[in-house]
Amino acid sequence: MQNLQNELIELLQHEDNFVVDSQLNKTKIVEAVLKVEPALIKLLIGNATFKKHFFQDIDGTLIFDKIAFQRFVNNKSFLPDSYTAFKNKIGLTINDGSTDNYITSRNDVSLAWPHKDCILEGGQAFDDQKRNEVFWNEILAPDNVDRLLSPKSFTDFKLFSKKGVVNTNELSTNSSYVIQGNNLLGLASILPVYRGKVKMVYIDPPYNTSGDANTFMYNNSFNHSTWLTFMKNRMELAKELLTDDGVLAVAIDDAEQAYLNVLGNDVFGRDNFMGSIIVQIKPSGRTTDEYFATSHEYVMFFSKNPGAPSMNFLELSEKEIAKYSEGEGDNSFKWRDFLRTGGYSTPEERPNSFYPIYFDPKCGTISLSKDSDSFIEIFPIDSTGKKRVWRKTPDSFKIHRDAGEIKVEKNRDGKWKVRIIDKIKDGVRPKSVWVDSKYDASSHGTKLLKKIFDDKKVFSYPKSIHAVKDVLYLFTEKGGNDIVVDFFGGSGTTGHACLELNKEDGGNRKFILIEQMDYAHSVTAERIRRCLEDENDSFLFMKLIQYNERYLDKIQSATKKEELLAIWKEMDESAFISYLFDKKTFNERLAAFKTAPIEEMKQYLVEVLDKNQLYVNYSEIEDKSYGVSEADKKLNHQFYKNK
Repeated sequence: MQNLQNELIELLQHEDNFVVDSQLNKTKIVEAVLKVEPALIKLLIGNATFKKHFFQDIDGTLIFDKIAFQRFVNNKSFLPDSYTAFKNKIGLTINDGSTDNYITSRNDVSLAWPHKDCILEGGQAFDDQKRNEVFWNEILAPDNVDRLLSPKSFTDFKLFSKKGVVNTNELSTNSSYVIQGNNLLGLASILPVYRGKVKMVYIDPPYNTSGDANTFMYNNSFNHSTWLTFMKNRMELAKELLTDDGVLAVAIDDAEQAYLNVLGNDVFGRDNFMGSIIVQIKPSGRTTDEYFATSHEYVMFFSKNPGAPSMNFLELSEKEIAKYSEGEGDNSFKWRDFLRTGGYSTPEERPNSFYPIYFDPKCGTISLSKDSDSFIEIFPIDSTGKKRVWRKTPDSFKIHRDAGEIKVEKNRDGKWKVRIIDKIKDGVRPKSVWVDSKYDASSHGTKLLKKIFDDKKVFSYPKSIHAVKDVLYLFTEKGGNDIVVDFFGGSGTTGHACLELNKEDGGNRKFILIEQMDYAHSVTAERIRRCLEDENDSFLFMKLIQYNERYLDKIQSATKKEELLAIWKEMDESAFISYLFDKKTFNERLAAFKTAPIEEMKQYLVEVLDKNQLYVNYSEIEDKSYGVSEADKKLNHQFYKNK
């Protein structure tokens, strides 16, 4: 097959119709096959090899085997490095183990994109930072990927409590955490300790949408595909953290909602998509939208195993409680129509629930038999005259009647209506659309956060505390000890929500928040600290130990060439440099390097750093070259021994 593929490359590589960016493009070839373009057919017929393999002579007429040729060019070994074929595009393809076929030939659907088989570290340190990210290919460089995702070492251990923040020399085995550092590597680091122990993962990732709210600025030439890779890597690790009945909840908006659904099905399996809710987060709508004034976002739910999660019902609102106006407290109730309407409400569907009820207006007797001429007969007939059914079978009806829970009265039109008691419930099944003033992200997100931080704006676009709290309430045990993880920690709303839930139901939920931005300490952790109520409540803060990452930060922050030259001198002495880089030659030509524009100097210094050494691996913590303190070694050993 290899010789046949090489011969096809030789045949087509000079045809402009099949070349993009000076490279033969697989997608262009496939498109020509699907359209059976005459130019392609002419080239193939003119070649004896391809004429023999992909054409059949029937009574003197050559018939092109389109399917066979399509499979041939879609084989993984044909143009395997042709990522330009997918530039700025999303395609839907299927892998059957030997070839990648287009969905026209199969019923299963999965999402494919340029970086699907890659790992994206994603190393922003502040919101508006743009980085040229490195993608590690799982197939071509498995050793690099394994090293990248090895558990990392931690430092800067601090205990946050109501009293303040202090250094700590002891870790609790039952503590909540705020971790500062790259969230992919942070996830990989907590995985050995918390694999299969996390009841719920809630995340509010970068939305990759247009406008000021977009904080996803990686590699903009592949922005959409890069976002999918970024999310896929992290969702795969999140799945491993979950308990067998665990749930992943992802907040998202319209820009990526449809793609996230397919991506989630790809990672978790289609049977594990539980559904989504729409949350009205801005009742007035955005004024910056070109067409519709967007007022909503989504939360999408995926389970570790189909049907395994149990769900709590939401508490009744004051408005809903007010409807149960009769009785008192837990014995409150309202009257509802005994007539069933809607789905499965006809005699054909529920024959056992279609029967007459007899009522004596003189004495108020309700019966299933006509005991005297004074009884009137009432059938389940709706206002249009259509036959319906009662809510209960005859036997159940008698039980409710004998308990005094059935009554008959006239409605406004003077017709007799049968009613049944509807007792107040502990909760209500959550609907798929959440419209309530408490979900307003401005009032209960932005304004709440400013209040916590003494009227200072410290974070943009925080979620409503009530929206996050209600999502967590659905799938964590009331009064229980469940662990919740949020690896886009942001302003700390998830940690705050856990505290609020614990306060309401006496629970002991623990949270693990990972935040890679520089505000992890001053905003994420500090917000949660200020929301602690009990003097004995506390949580732990720690950072991934940087190595080459610290040079990246210095390079990004530099504003003068002299600073970059000083950074290079430090890198030359201490940094891990790519094995492809020749330091001796570079230093000999340093004068030429100085003449480059400052942005090019920064880009070059970033490129020569070994990205597998951004942080210190836990397995290498005893290596003296990293300079890890004995105190940090002790606490790292405590953390990883908890597994």
